[in-house]
Amino acid sequence: MAQPIQMNGLPVVIHGKTLKIGDKAPDFKLVGNSLELIQKKDFEGKILILSCVPSVDTPVCDVETRRFNVLAGKLSDQVRIVTVSKDLPFAQARWCAAAGIQQVLTASDYRNFGFATDYGVLLEDLGLLTRAVFIIDKEGIIRYIQFVPEISHEPNYDEILAEIKKLL
Repeated sequence: MAQPIQMNGLPVVIHGKTLKIGDKAPDFKLVGNSLELIQKKDFEGKILILSCVPSVDTPVCDVETRRFNVLAGKLSDQVRIVTVSKDLPFAQARWCAAAGIQQVLTASDYRNFGFATDYGVLLEDLGLLTRAVFIIDKEGIIRYIQFVPEISHEPNYDEILAEIKKLL
């Protein structure tokens, strides 16, 4: 993470490992909307976009996940997008149904802080995830990392799309 992260203009502490481009992406165990286990190995051979958000029930996370849902419908079937938050799977399922989300998979890290600490996205004082995007190639290598400097802002979608196109 190159720059400090802020939430509504105030600095926040991010906890966890510091990953860099070229690192092997850490394994993870997340929980899907039907309480199924979601792991990194489920996406082997695909380009994986991990969109980390504080909560899908907040305005910016809502907009971001909806935007990724539209983008996912326009991308190759070799690309999968997973939005990860600490929201309970039931809340994610309810939100997805209400928002018409069908192209993006939502997954929860509510059971522990494994994903949050392994990917270095834990907002220490809040127990939520910071806003970040990771792109993992078909071999499981991190090819792109974006920590959004102000959590109340959306990520740079143009950069993300440009990186995906490089991998296709």
